[in-house]
This record gives sequence, C-alpha cells and structure tokens, in this order.
Amino acid sequence: MNILYINHYAGSSRHGMEYRPYFMAKRWVRDGHQVTIAASSYSHLRSKNPDLKGRRTLAETIDGVRYFWINGPAYEGNGMGRIRNMLSFLHGLKKYAVEICAQGTPDVVIASSTYPLDIYPAKKIAEQSGAMLIYEVHDLWPLSPIELGGMSPKHPYIRLMQKAEDECYKSSDYVVSILPCAKEHMIEHGMAAEKFVYIPNGIVKEDWEQSSSSEPPVYQEKLLRYRQEGYFLIGYTGAHGIANALDSFVEAGEKLREQRIKLILVGPGPERERLIQKVKDLGLEQTVELLPAVKRGDVPGLLQQFDALYVGLQRQPLFRFGVSPNKLMDYMMAAKPVIFAIEAGNDMVADAKCGISIPPEDSDAIAKAAISLAFTPKEELRAMGERGRAYILEHHEYDVLSKQFLDVFRLPKNKK
Repeated sequence: MNILYINHYAGSSRHGMEYRPYFMAKRWVRDGHQVTIAASSYSHLRSKNPDLKGRRTLAETIDGVRYFWINGPAYEGNGMGRIRNMLSFLHGLKKYAVEICAQGTPDVVIASSTYPLDIYPAKKIAEQSGAMLIYEVHDLWPLSPIELGGMSPKHPYIRLMQKAEDECYKSSDYVVSILPCAKEHMIEHGMAAEKFVYIPNGIVKEDWEQSSSSEPPVYQEKLLRYRQEGYFLIGYTGAHGIANALDSFVEAGEKLREQRIKLILVGPGPERERLIQKVKDLGLEQTVELLPAVKRGDVPGLLQQFDALYVGLQRQPLFRFGVSPNKLMDYMMAAKPVIFAIEAGNDMVADAKCGISIPPEDSDAIAKAAISLAFTPKEELRAMGERGRAYILEHHEYDVLSKQFLDVFRLPKNKK
C-alpha cells in the first residue's frame, strides 16, 4: 500500500515534534507499506528544521519514511508570517503534486495539518489517484481560535476555515480524531456518523525500557535526600505556560506547610521565572521547588523518582471534546499515581483507576489530593501506578495505534 501523509508540522527523529506522523509512518513502513510525509520546511514546533539550502523542495528518507519538504518562510507568533507559511505549503502541495507522489500512486491520502485548508489539495490528489481520503483531526478548527483566541465567527479568516472544516467532513471517506468526544460536533458540521474513528495520541514502549546507561538518573542526589528526610515527592514535568495552570499547584504548597510533602516542578517555559519569584514571595521554599528542564531521554528516569505526579490545565470549554496530553501518558507509563486536574470530556485517570481526579485551578483540591496520596499505603500506590501503565500499553502504544489506523485503510470507501 502507498500512503501519502500530509502534515504541515510533521517532525521526525532528527527534527523533533510533532512526532505522531513519524511514529505512525515508521510502523507502516515496517509492515511493508510505502509512506511519503509531505511537510513544510519550517515549523515552530520543531527543535530543528530541515535546511533546503535555497531549494524549493527536498525529498529525503528518514528511518525508511520518505519525507517531501516544501520550502516555507519562517515566522513568529500567530500573525501574517504564519499565514504566509500556511499559504506557501498549500501552494506547494498543488504545484509539486507529481513530485510528492513520485514514490507511486497513493492508495490513501491523509490530510492532517491541524488547520483544515489542506483538504483541498489532498482531495484533488485523492481524486486523481482513486485513493481513500482521510481527514485526521488534532484540534477543532476554527473552533479553537474562536474559543481560545476570542476571534469572531464572522471574521473572514474564520469563515474560510469553517468552510474548509465542513468540506473535510463531507469529502473524506473517514475522519480519524485524536479527540474522543468530538463526534457530535463533526456530525453537526456535515459528517456522516459512520465516518468517525477515534485513534488517540500514544507512546513508544521502547522509550520506557530499562536504560543501559551507567549515568545516574537526573537530580538523583537531591531527590534521594528529600526522600531520606521523609518527604513524599509530587512532581510536575513539562512546559511552564499559562495553559498549564501552575499557579494553583504552587499555591497548594501553602496548605502543605505542616506536611512532609514537597511539590517539584521540572521544565522550561515563559511562566517559569514568575513562578520561581512567586515561591519566594510566598515563602514556600520548603514545600515547592522549581528545577531546570531535562532532556527528553531523561524523563523516564526522572519520573521514577517521584511518589506521585501532577497534571493540570486551565478550565476551557474546548476541552469538552476531550484531551489526550502526552505528559499524562508519560506519567502513567512511569507507573505512578496521578493527580488529574483537568475538566474534560474524558478522564483517563478515572478510567484506569490510577489516581485522583479533581477540578482544575483549585489549590485546596490539589493539597487534599496530595495529603490523601501521601497517607495511602505504598502497596496501594504501587497498584494504582501499575493500573495506569497497563492501561496505556493496551490503549495508547503506537504499535497498537498504527494497526488501528491500518484497519481504517482497509475499510470500504464511503460514498460522498
């Protein structure tokens, strides 16, 4: 089978996020299929962008996957620069369609670029090839810029995106959604109910296998000392941004002054320095500590050193369609109990019975959950963690998810 995966922001093992197309494609190639990922040469998500050296396109093979890079201008933020980048990619998909499909006529075309405008070139390539057309949904556009960015539904840009989203649901043979609770929204915008397929984000099991490195886990000396002093350690790892609602996590430290519980935040982000100052201003140095970010490969070893882990997000109506945070899957793979402070249409922690679910942005609830876990017998904490790990391996490992996606390719095409 020949698969064309169109994802503007796709990354790889060389370039960093976003990884989902790479993880899927690598496994499809392993199963004997040919895969081309068409992506822009510039994405704000990647740690390293490919260097086209002035060329308009570049085809290269990474871990068996053929990448077709379309030269796109750099940008910052969400202004006109990013729009020009989007338009350059869409133009490139149309202009270089023959070169993109040089590996062979596609049997499946996947439109998967967050924003829905790539449905138009994807649809044309699919029609010319007689291929199945799949729309993969990461975020709901234009609902995301409306509800999160405050844009008017009457704005010309939003109207354009809405027309494209409706076209996605109408034209696609199937809609693969990362959001578990989005089906009704999609039906309201013209999708036939039988087109909906839920395939969430996932993890790579090999990343969690025992490392052969002789180096000790990062921060081992510090965290071991805290545990020897009798502290129950609750960790947060990842971005320190506004959306992560970390003020309530820090403020929970005020309610834990009399407890042998320490809240530790590890990671980068625009809110980090402000949160460090907040800890000082509130005099919480004994209960809350912020540590610098670690490399991605050091995360499993770091998580193993905590007694429990915390994940939270701001309260947002958009989360009614469900969430699939990679951070949460890392936590559950680490086999640690989780404090889940997200109000969403789904709750993996409750489903797996691997922690405590609480309302978002509630420092009192965080403190109560922390105390509850600290006084839970170790055997029960261990059982919670193991349930979380088993849940992820069953439902969110990329070997499992890639096969679910392949099963969609084998379904009969839908009548438009």
